[in-house]
Amino acid sequence: MTEATTEFFPGFGGAQLALHRLGQGRPVVLLHGLFSSAEVNWIKFGTAARLSEEGFECLMPDLRVHGKSAAPHEPEAYPQDVLVRDLEALVAHLGLVDFDLVGFSLGSRTSARAVVAGLKPRRLVLGGMGLEGLAGWARRQDFFIDVIDRFGTIRPGDPAYLSQQFLKSMGVDREAARLLLGTMADTDPAELGAISMPTLVLCGDKDDDNGSAQRLAEVLPDASLVLIPGTHMSSVTVPEMGREIAAFLSR
Repeated sequence: MTEATTEFFPGFGGAQLALHRLGQGRPVVLLHGLFSSAEVNWIKFGTAARLSEEGFECLMPDLRVHGKSAAPHEPEAYPQDVLVRDLEALVAHLGLVDFDLVGFSLGSRTSARAVVAGLKPRRLVLGGMGLEGLAGWARRQDFFIDVIDRFGTIRPGDPAYLSQQFLKSMGVDREAARLLLGTMADTDPAELGAISMPTLVLCGDKDDDNGSAQRLAEVLPDASLVLIPGTHMSSVTVPEMGREIAAFLSR
């Protein structure tokens, strides 16, 4: 299998953001989760390879503050919905017109916000996301800010412990991450009516970190729900992730 290549493109404000590519064919943009990276969410466990085998070109940015992308410390680098602006910059940079969009967790949140703002992918996949992760984001934001503020002192048994350990293992810049968390607002469920393209809500059967995937699928105009094995952390590691995304995008 051909290995992914890496290049850089200018995001909002000129921030240099990493883009990893794998495969040839129909373009699909894949956005990873909070504190993660394209490598961990899409490449390491074979999801991108499965999609490339099915005839897709995987376009996988590292979100601002993540992976190989810039993590500026200037507050002006973090306007509201800056990740949406970065996604819009990527689409413009590549000249994408007919493409699919896949997100996981924070990537799903960014994807949904981008579509509400006017982005028009052919098909959309929202992985690891429930209705409350969009409409009640403030609670999740407070949780992650607490992880950053108590970093290094959180002990096993604390609900924040696993997030602390993941943040540590990924080497995320905590100062920049705190600024990024402040750019995210709740999404009114009424706004989700703008997500009119066929949408797959894809979630681990033991994942309720972002609320109810069932409720999210119910409020979207044209959505189906598929459950795969796993928790929020483990569902990205199973082959069913790539299989279900490929099947949905190939219809």
